[in-house]
Amino acid sequence: MTGGAYRLSRNPMYTGLAVTYLGLALLFGSWWPLILWPLVIVAVRQLVIRPEERYLTQRFGQTYTDYQSRVRRWL
Repeated sequence: MTGGAYRLSRNPMYTGLAVTYLGLALLFGSWWPLILWPLVIVAVRQLVIRPEERYLTQRFGQTYTDYQSRVRRWL
């Protein structure tokens, strides 16, 4: 799938969740989620995105590698 949101981001769901997380922290005026946000992003990247991308590279090979070179991970 390379159309729609996937032509702008390889992980539109995680990008949307990261933006929502920041927005809610700002809306509620809470500072500690803002401090933890970089750790959350690193955790998602290491624990979720990297394994997914390894699987997709194994499953789809050069097709997925080409997609990775055209589309950024976040935005």
